[in-house]
Amino acid sequence: MTTFIILGVLVLLIAIGVPIAVSLGLTAVGFYALQGDFRILAMLPQRMFSATTGFTLLAIPFFILAGTLMNTGGITERIFRFANASVGHVRGGLGQVNVLASLFFSGMSGAAVADAAGLGQVELKAMADKGYDPDFSAAITAASSTIGPVFPPSIPFVLYSSITGVSVAQLFLAGVVPGVLMALALMGAVWLVALRHKMPRADHIDWIEIWQSFKGAALSLLTPIIIIAGIFGGLFTPTEAGVAASAYAMFLSMVVYREIAPRDLPGIFWSTLQHTIRVMFVIAAAGFFGWLLVHQRVPDALVSSMIGFSDNPAVILIIVVAILLVLGMFLEGIAVIVLTVPLFLPVMQQIGVDPVQIGVIMIMCSMLGLLTPPVGMVLFAVASVARMPVGRLSRALVPYLIGLALVLVLVVAVPGVSTWLPNLVMGP
Repeated sequence: MTTFIILGVLVLLIAIGVPIAVSLGLTAVGFYALQGDFRILAMLPQRMFSATTGFTLLAIPFFILAGTLMNTGGITERIFRFANASVGHVRGGLGQVNVLASLFFSGMSGAAVADAAGLGQVELKAMADKGYDPDFSAAITAASSTIGPVFPPSIPFVLYSSITGVSVAQLFLAGVVPGVLMALALMGAVWLVALRHKMPRADHIDWIEIWQSFKGAALSLLTPIIIIAGIFGGLFTPTEAGVAASAYAMFLSMVVYREIAPRDLPGIFWSTLQHTIRVMFVIAAAGFFGWLLVHQRVPDALVSSMIGFSDNPAVILIIVVAILLVLGMFLEGIAVIVLTVPLFLPVMQQIGVDPVQIGVIMIMCSMLGLLTPPVGMVLFAVASVARMPVGRLSRALVPYLIGLALVLVLVVAVPGVSTWLPNLVMGP
């Protein structure tokens, strides 16, 4: 009964529009206040503080900073030019470029909203200049930005690691194959839509432009290689990789490309600080809410009820995925992770699902949520940049959501899609 009361109050607060961090905090504080257990309430500051002080979480502000530097330092434009030269001749032209550029950029920023807000503006302008349909341009820009948190490095994977203790390096490797499959699925959907609507493409492959654009983007494209090689070469930890990415992005932007001046840095740091505070506030509130769940044995009750419903691991996994998808329609990705990991991880461990696989599944479900109303952050970000009604953009997104959903089904049904590479490199 306690489980239903806690979760019911939380859902009610979110449904009436209370911010997720405030909803988590109010639910936990209200529960103990009504019980008169002020001894537990005295631990509120400690639990909120400890939830945000994990060493792994240090990577989050630095990856956010790296994405901000890339958006303002000329790095995204160079990546887009190279992607355009590489696949602009394929049917759908700039739609394919959009996906490929997002795959390149995602290996550096690790955040969907950074991709949508930064690279998305470059992509939308280029497609508008070439006469592409605004609905098509906005839809593929939004859909392709969800590759970022799945393909390494990834801010949500860093957060998942801090909660579960699963290796960040394993999670980064686990996201490689699903991230590439997401890109291929979106490129296939672009091709089908472009074929149906007879969209333009470049007449021929311009090898000179490919070479010139590659030379211009080569140093930018080295970023994910530096990050992954540095982690597995022992030069820095996955947490320190965020610092390395930021330092390299700042070097390129200020020294090599010279598109950021020292006077621009305060604004960049302030933007990074604001984004980091929003994320950390949710994590802090979730820290105390997680304490409430453990103290009231909510995960144990959930495990018992779900296993009592069915002892078939496949059925339980399908139920969990369905719940994650529904939550994703109402909550941002970070909130879904901090809220559901303490609840569902014990269930998954009980039925023998690899924590690495469930981490990938959770991130992919939250990415689909970023594209769906009523609270899809990427949906609203791209609709704002493209000056388009959210409902219109949602309809245009359908073919790409189908492609991403098929990849999610594959990851759920075939564990090796997410676990093969980390097992190969780091061992089971």
